[in-house]
Amino acid sequence: MNTDDSPALVLQEQPADGVVLLRLNRPNVLNALNLALRREIAAQFRDLGSRDDVRCIVLTGNDKAFCAGADLNEYVDATPTEIIGRNMPLLWDAVADCPKPVIAAVNGYALGGGCELAMHADIIIAGESATFGQPEVRVGLIPGGGATQRLTRAVGKFVAMKLLLTGEPFTAEAAFASGLVSSVVADDQVLPEALKLAIEIAGLPTFAIRQIKELVLESMNGTLEAGLRQERKAFQLMFSTTEKTERIRRFLKKRPQRNSSNESSTNHKEDKKP
Repeated sequence: MNTDDSPALVLQEQPADGVVLLRLNRPNVLNALNLALRREIAAQFRDLGSRDDVRCIVLTGNDKAFCAGADLNEYVDATPTEIIGRNMPLLWDAVADCPKPVIAAVNGYALGGGCELAMHADIIIAGESATFGQPEVRVGLIPGGGATQRLTRAVGKFVAMKLLLTGEPFTAEAAFASGLVSSVVADDQVLPEALKLAIEIAGLPTFAIRQIKELVLESMNGTLEAGLRQERKAFQLMFSTTEKTERIRRFLKKRPQRNSSNESSTNHKEDKKP
């Protein structure tokens, strides 16, 4: 917990209607994840996920680091019992289970737990100079925030094996090429691009956005057949929303009307051709 005179571990802003920006705020240690920061991230996501006025969340760090990983000061002498007592799955799940779309805006380092935190987002916008990696093996650990599963699903077995077994860092361009990152932009455009995308998503039908997120995430856990069944049910459910009706009507009004008489005349002439 923070004392009254200590800086907030996560800064919250609302740069646009429906959009919330969360900034990790431990700059002196490159936003390393200690238990207090993890708990604050989880608390923020639980709150934002329950709010009707929030339609998209952007998570970022600073120019030097999105998040450089776990704070190893809390790991060096920890015992298995102590680690179990920290209930880390509950803290990660608060981000993973957030029903609102989450965009990670990544500058600088996204290593270890920081890379895993980015992978809990739905979209990753990375700066050209961003560096990703899972270096846990180099300090005698393995990833504990889902990288053996999420990274493998994102980039495939053979790329994931190389990255996880060596712990070597990789560039934003390599991350994009392997499917881990949604897009790579100039370093000074990471947050503007993430916010632009968040504003666009926030302006789209909330119920449809939520259904799409649920279905895509579920596609990673089940069979194709099960996923298609769920998609069909969700598609049918969309026809109960008034927003669907209103938006389709607006779309149809914008479409140029066909000239039925000209079309009929053209078809009639074509019929007479040998």
